[in-house]
Amino acid sequence: MSDEYVDPSGNTEQFRAFAQSEPAAPVEVASRLPLIAGAAAVAVLLVAVAGWLALG
Repeated sequence: MSDEYVDPSGNTEQFRAFAQSEPAAPVEVASRLPLIAGAAAVAVLLVAVAGWLALG
């Protein structure tokens, strides 16, 4: 029975191509600032409406 397993680290040409390849561009994460600002605005609006209903 022959041993047909090929060690990928044994191929110098493929390793050099891998080592010299450029790293993938980082994925940009969307800013959460608009979401936080919107939630704060809704919270302030709800408190204002509740106060207006309680005093009115």
